[in-house]
Amino acid sequence: MKRSSGILMPISSLPSPYGIGTFGKAAYHFADFLEKAGQKFWQLLPLGPTSYGDSPYQSFSTYAGNPYFIDLDLLVKDKLLTKKEVSERDWGTNPRYVDYGRIYESRFALLEKAKQRGWERDREEVAAFEKENAAWLPDYTLFMALKRHFDMKAWSEWPDEDIRLHKPDAVKEWREKLAPDVELFTYIQFLFFKQWSALKEYINDLGIRLIGDLPIYVAMDSSDVWAEPKMFRLDEHRVPTEVSGVPPDYFSEDGQLWGNPLYDYDAMERDGFGWWIRRIGGAAKLYDVIRIDHFRGFESFWAVPFGEKTARKGKWVKGPGMKLVSVLTGWFHDLEFIAEDLGYPTPEVAQMLADSKLPGMKVLEFAFNPNEPSDYLPHLYKENCVCYTGTHDNAPLAEWREEGDPDELAHAKKYLGLNDEEGFNYGMIRGGMGSVARLFVAQMQDYLELGKYHRMNTPGTASGNWEWRMLEGEDSAKLAKKIAAITKMYGR
Repeated sequence: MKRSSGILMPISSLPSPYGIGTFGKAAYHFADFLEKAGQKFWQLLPLGPTSYGDSPYQSFSTYAGNPYFIDLDLLVKDKLLTKKEVSERDWGTNPRYVDYGRIYESRFALLEKAKQRGWERDREEVAAFEKENAAWLPDYTLFMALKRHFDMKAWSEWPDEDIRLHKPDAVKEWREKLAPDVELFTYIQFLFFKQWSALKEYINDLGIRLIGDLPIYVAMDSSDVWAEPKMFRLDEHRVPTEVSGVPPDYFSEDGQLWGNPLYDYDAMERDGFGWWIRRIGGAAKLYDVIRIDHFRGFESFWAVPFGEKTARKGKWVKGPGMKLVSVLTGWFHDLEFIAEDLGYPTPEVAQMLADSKLPGMKVLEFAFNPNEPSDYLPHLYKENCVCYTGTHDNAPLAEWREEGDPDELAHAKKYLGLNDEEGFNYGMIRGGMGSVARLFVAQMQDYLELGKYHRMNTPGTASGNWEWRMLEGEDSAKLAKKIAAITKMYGR
């Protein structure tokens, strides 16, 4: 990875007339904006289908794509929908925020219409898509058809025990019984990957590479756990014995109780970590660089007894460490990785990061505690790292300026020489741009100088997250020119 910079901008945050960002016109426009701004990377949040809570880190599948990102105008152009069918739906009234409830009510009805018109027409292409994705697509499409049949209940609550336990005869029987819905979810994935492939090719042709975020865990209510329970720490009733989280930290005094089932790393190792190889292979179809979320969890992970209300009573359990990391980096020679190594640094995690030779992360918002010198201060960086103003879990810079610790803000002002003429945000961005970090990434909100009410996610909170959107026209030519100038100044 050469010295460069990029912008963190989720697909969901792009403007569109249909309540959420998609792979349509605005995505192509933003790619052009990045190119004009001199950026070499577009960092995304996970692209998987979201479930309750709308978090992209809790998906129904680690392989599948989010139906919400399929662009409806492109379906109109492809004669799968009409403009009238699309425009008469209620997509919400506030273009600044996603209204997931309204989108859920409207989106699938339209995708069913598209499937009715395109299934036979595209049968040959769909068949090729099914063959190419045979390792995960049949389980996912049946899983979603079953969820629909059982009123979207989690698979652990399905009343038919045989299909809940994924018994072969039941799988065959239900696949035939729910064939129309299996076809629907197959066609939805076909449309997702068709549109994404075209967009990715356009982005890459501009000289821009895509950074994708790979959550370390998968959701309990996912086709991944339902179809391959032996890879997870479940009891004989397929109930988790312990679940994932992190201990009390900067974000939350109770820690974060994520609730994902934990991996049975012994079973995975006996399989040569094939489950992980397949998973990374799936992500490699979407992204050029993969940020491994919660990388430190490979060294040790926080295990919370199932049923606990907070993450306080968890314990650290040893992970597979370099046994797994070396398999992944050795298997995928042409794929680059970023290690999200934030939180609870230990000598063991530092050693694993050094042994892996992967770039870790430095977050400027964490750098300025005047009482505890931080290795997030730019003058302490090694070249092999990625500097962020903040991640999707942090407040945008303008909000941090208003609500952050006064002593930290005073230290940042003194350290970086922040001044009113340049502006707080661009002084912070200068601090990251001018560092030796090989890659610098800022949230789009930081370039737009947006503060409170523009945060993507507040860890430990259950609502009001993943909703922020950029308004049409905010990614202007004037802003691109301003970003390009600072990017050029610091040789990125």
